[in-house]
Amino acid sequence: MKAKKLTENRVFRKKLLSLVLPITFQQFMVAVVSASDALMVGVIGQDLLSAVSLASQITFVYNLFIAALTIGTSMFAAQYWGKGDRDAIERILAFVLRSSMGVSFVFWAGTTFAPERLMKIFTADSVLIGYGAEYLRIVGVIYLFCGVSQIYLCIMKNSGYAGKSMLIGSAAALLNIVLNAVLIYGLLGAPRMEASGAAAATAVSRGIELMWSLAEMGRKDHIKIRMKYVIQPDHALHREFWRYTLPVLGNELVWGGGFTMYSVIMGHLGTDAVAANSIANIVKNLIASLAMGIGNGGAIIVGNELGAGQLETARAYGGKLCRIAVGSGVCSGVFLLLISPVVLAVTDLSPTASEYLKWMFVMCSYYMVGKYINGTTISGIFCAGGDSKFGFLCDAVTLWCFTVPAGFVAAFLLKWPVLPVYFIINLDEIVKLPAVYRRYRKYIWLKDLTIGNQAEK
Repeated sequence: MKAKKLTENRVFRKKLLSLVLPITFQQFMVAVVSASDALMVGVIGQDLLSAVSLASQITFVYNLFIAALTIGTSMFAAQYWGKGDRDAIERILAFVLRSSMGVSFVFWAGTTFAPERLMKIFTADSVLIGYGAEYLRIVGVIYLFCGVSQIYLCIMKNSGYAGKSMLIGSAAALLNIVLNAVLIYGLLGAPRMEASGAAAATAVSRGIELMWSLAEMGRKDHIKIRMKYVIQPDHALHREFWRYTLPVLGNELVWGGGFTMYSVIMGHLGTDAVAANSIANIVKNLIASLAMGIGNGGAIIVGNELGAGQLETARAYGGKLCRIAVGSGVCSGVFLLLISPVVLAVTDLSPTASEYLKWMFVMCSYYMVGKYINGTTISGIFCAGGDSKFGFLCDAVTLWCFTVPAGFVAAFLLKWPVLPVYFIINLDEIVKLPAVYRRYRKYIWLKDLTIGNQAEK
């Protein structure tokens, strides 16, 4: 019995590392790109840093839609891969691409033709609006690229090519960082474009990522984009997909909308608050990359077992993932506190913004524990088995009935200082923990979504 358990643990660790490490590294590189955009323009001036940070909220909102589609795709692709049904995965890929390209076109049109109007949502400062609009006009084209590449990279992660997906995404991210330096500062004979350079670097790197993804699709044994399925989608599978994915989309929009409101709140508390919040978010996102890796990798592992009908194995894996999440969250919070003096030393902020940032890091440290646990359970384990409604309801209540209203009241009615307001809007992940634990223990997520949902032939 002991030998069997040791073997099972080794199998789990092997599966987990083969998924979590590449996904974490890819997420980390995405966060590094976002950080480089802000920090490299921040060297030129604090206003540029604040403008690019606020403009990036548009991409953040776009990513909510893409995240919902990739989570829904992963939810079904992982289970069908565990079942060995490649045809169903290709049918899913086809109709998801129709949706992702529709969303991408809307965001491209908005950022291309009405960037100033979008910036006014986040700030009334005319200087920040000007810089931000300049950035958005160029960066808008990436939405058309990502509408295809991100969905296909998700399919690769779920069909045995997580490492190659990581390589493509990470190489594009590294290219983005290099081009950032060249185009922002005008190195190697290139024109000095500042904020526009950051946008142009992102557009070029995302274009190359798309071309590489499509080239990879042409290889033998890779999942293909079948135009016949794009034109004539599998309606039965389509209905099942949206049955479980719409709550995920609602969850992403509720969660992301709340975080966008946080930016609105901080954006109206002055440029020092915006700059400090921008740096705090960058550091949080970098450290939270592992949380996303555990959640996404865990969803694939649990989904594979559920699709294969191994419910008890899936249940055991869920327990292991939760324990890993708790330990990783605590370690990440401690790590954030340890590196905070270094970040404060290398950032070129005003004395007021630096003081804000110092205490923001303290608040971010305990936030990390909740982020890891909730990311692993809600976005990972629960979604692997189709329990997607809980996340939507949980975030709707936590954000829109508590932290967002409380943040607005504290900032605009009570006129509280920046740090108490920031404390309030960082409570959401902690407030959710009791409800998340109770939901996990009900094991509603132990469900095979492929039963009775065979793709039409």
